[in-house]
This record gives sequence, structure tokens and C-alpha cells, in this order.
Amino acid sequence: MRYIVRAVKYFFYYFLILALVLAVLLAFHLVEGGIDGIFRDGWGSVGKIAIMFALVAAAYPYFGFKKYGIVIPGAYEEIRPKLVKYLEDKGYELESEEQENLTFRLRNRFNRATRMWEDRVSLTRDFHGFYIEGPNRDIVRLKAGLEYLFRENPDA
Repeated sequence: MRYIVRAVKYFFYYFLILALVLAVLLAFHLVEGGIDGIFRDGWGSVGKIAIMFALVAAAYPYFGFKKYGIVIPGAYEEIRPKLVKYLEDKGYELESEEQENLTFRLRNRFNRATRMWEDRVSLTRDFHGFYIEGPNRDIVRLKAGLEYLFRENPDA
């Protein structure tokens, strides 16, 4: 269900961006006329753009949101303070904590809005460490930083 909601959100997000670009072009008189003057096929072109946006929006949640494993040895009580501090330093705030599972959200409201409020990063406790889940562009960076922070041989 979350996949479908994300796809619909991004479909409308793409149309919002298109509408803003067209509004700027019309406001500064860089193009003339309405939809028929902007696009070669008029409203037919808008339909083609809608189909293209629908295809991209349908594929984006698959590629844009992932789940990776992070090897972090040690007891949760020892790991938790460093985890929370690291994510807070990266601009996240602790949203919820259930047993040994943590959920973070971005602190900056503007960044949250630009990501369509799809900024949640979840850390689910596993036998070898955690699973990190969220927007792919964020969790790849966070995964690498956390693995570096908790590596067993920090002087090597």
C-alpha cells in the first residue's frame, strides 16, 4: 500500500513542478498563448506527459526506497547513544523507539517538504546489527557512515 501511495504522491509532485515551470514561463512572457501555444500537440501533449509521469512515478518508489543491512556488533545499550548522536548530527531527530527499533525524521521542514514527507529512516534491530530502510539516497550515505563509526578496528 505504501508503494502505491508513494507512486501517486510523486505523480502529482511531477505535475506540480511542471505547472510551476509553465507558470514562470508564462509570467515572464517567455512563451505565448495557453497550452496550445506551449506544446506542439496542445492537450494531446499534456496527455503524453501524464503517461510519462505515471511511468516514472510508478517506478520511482522501487528504485528510490531501499532496505540494507548494517553490521554493528555490540549490545544495544552501548550502540544506541552513538546511533542517535550520529543521526542527529546528520539532521535527523528521533521520532519513535520501540524496543530496539528506531525511527528518525528530518528536522528541517523545508527538506521534508521537498521530499514529499517521505524522509523517514527506520533502523530495525537484527542479529548482526540493524536493517536501515528509507530513501535510497539518504540511507546509502548513512549506512556507510554508521559502518565507519562502528567498525571494530578504528585505528586500522
